[in-house]
Amino acid sequence: MMSEKKSKALVPVKKVLPPAVKGAKDTNKPFELVNGNLKLTSRDEVRSLLPDILGKVLARVWLDSSFHREFSQDPQKTLEINGVFLPENMSIEFQKQNTDRPRIVVFEQKPNSKFKLRVFYLQLVMMAGR
Repeated sequence: MMSEKKSKALVPVKKVLPPAVKGAKDTNKPFELVNGNLKLTSRDEVRSLLPDILGKVLARVWLDSSFHREFSQDPQKTLEINGVFLPENMSIEFQKQNTDRPRIVVFEQKPNSKFKLRVFYLQLVMMAGR
């Protein structure tokens, strides 16, 4: 190893540990959508909790091609596999799967009705500033 005196670097850099060291007992999974299981039971819970979870989903879709494929084929099943359970009258659609701006739409369907009411949607939007 070269000492600092013999280095020809314009700006000497001191070797340090990485900014975050993961311990052996650390069970946090970086792509986990929720801790444990989350069963949403009402429209209010869906409106308050699901947007943050689906934001994580959009980020993961952007980074993880296998998760993208699974989510585009069956979004509700993929959420359930990852511990998120929606009320029976709620459904999710993944639209624009093959574009840079995918959209996740959450619908509510009243009993004995074919009409679906959009509760909310999330879409990845890229913005640049100057």
